[in-house]
Amino acid sequence: MKLSQFKFKLPEDLVALEPPHRVFKNDDGTEEKVYRRDECRLMVVHRKSQTVDMFEKDADGKDTENYLTFRNIIDYFDEGDTFVFNDTKVFPARLFGTKEKTDAQIEVFLLRELNEELRLWDVLVEPARKIRIGNKLFFDEEGPMVAEVIDNTTSRGRTLRFLYDCPHDEFKQELFALGSAPLPRYIVDKREATADDMENFQTIFAKHEGAVTAPASGLHFSRELMKRLEIRGVNFSFITVHCGLGCFDPIEVEDLTKHKMSSEQMVVGQEACQMVNEAKSVGHHICAIGISTLRATETAVGTDGMLKEFNGWTNKFIFPPYDFGLADSMVTNFYHPESTMVMATAAFGGYDLVMKAYDMAVTNGYKFGCYGDAMLILDD
Repeated sequence: MKLSQFKFKLPEDLVALEPPHRVFKNDDGTEEKVYRRDECRLMVVHRKSQTVDMFEKDADGKDTENYLTFRNIIDYFDEGDTFVFNDTKVFPARLFGTKEKTDAQIEVFLLRELNEELRLWDVLVEPARKIRIGNKLFFDEEGPMVAEVIDNTTSRGRTLRFLYDCPHDEFKQELFALGSAPLPRYIVDKREATADDMENFQTIFAKHEGAVTAPASGLHFSRELMKRLEIRGVNFSFITVHCGLGCFDPIEVEDLTKHKMSSEQMVVGQEACQMVNEAKSVGHHICAIGISTLRATETAVGTDGMLKEFNGWTNKFIFPPYDFGLADSMVTNFYHPESTMVMATAAFGGYDLVMKAYDMAVTNGYKFGCYGDAMLILDD
């Protein structure tokens, strides 16, 4: 397929800058926001019947005026069905430093630690033109956190060596204390990250640190919803995919077969394989929660349709047409035009049906992006 086939007009006001929330007024006139991660809207796409549900049904099965919310996801699954979650943990990757001598403010986006002993980190810097090998950056006027640029990796990429003499755990704690939630550029260009974002931009089941962006579809699951699903008998399987920034990289070729995805580290353990394979072998539904999970399971699925243990990296790029080997349903968000996430969604749900659903989402004011509304694709 071609890049231009995934172009559509997305009004700026439909990009979610915050998660679902309610605003309460205090007695003193101030306002307080209470975030409800499972109260976003849910659109349900049925790929066999080629239908789309947006509203709750009444007793006669007719649409009401009430939009489906994410909590309604429980109505589409039964005992024995299995959700596959990504339990990666986001760390506060966005820092701001001051360049030595010029006092220029530099944004430093941590990507991954290269060497624990030497305190080497792979980072992105902005504005990159101001940062050269040998420059030093100061991150806290009252503290000792200093970094030296020791290498150029890409046009915006640098290798930093942090000059901080202490045990590694203390260093990481001090470094992360200086950072903020790594919200996507389309959010931080509109507002600054807040303390709430470090909680909101993290799934409630996050466990293994290493992601620099959240597995967004997992953000909709609250503890209450997880408990209700558990009571219903839905199984939870966890794999780890350390989400990187590759999904946000602009695609610069019209022919999608020529686009190369950045690699992400992933781990699929024996326990996850056993749970998923047992459920699938007896005909239960396997639901991939998010594009990162979908890419990982398609990396680790065998020719027999069963999930295999895997510990390595994946750069799988999914776009139509694609034959899926494992999951028969998935949860995803609504994403920006020409993004790799839209392409993977269209591959799973069918191009025509998914683009129709996207058109309905825009018309009905659904919210897009990591903090936006959700889509459930079912094989019925």
